[in-house]
Amino acid sequence: MMATSHEFKDLDTPINQQGAKSEEPIVIGNDCWIGTRVIILPGVEIGDYSIVAAGAVVTKSFPPYSIIGGVPAKLLKKRGG
Repeated sequence: MMATSHEFKDLDTPINQQGAKSEEPIVIGNDCWIGTRVIILPGVEIGDYSIVAAGAVVTKSFPPYSIIGGVPAKLLKKRGG
């Protein structure tokens, strides 16, 4: 999980000299299963009772009961239905 990143807006300044972006929270709901080597980026919320497949790169938020996977992660199906 990574709650920060580099700034990159100024095209005239090297990225490594632009500093860090403000930290954004990462929220993982109750009773979630996060697979091996998952990457979760800043500002993401994973809803309660969700499953994240191994190796997924989660770049956006998902609602409760989601089964997600892929690079970037997408909704594969909903649990219980």
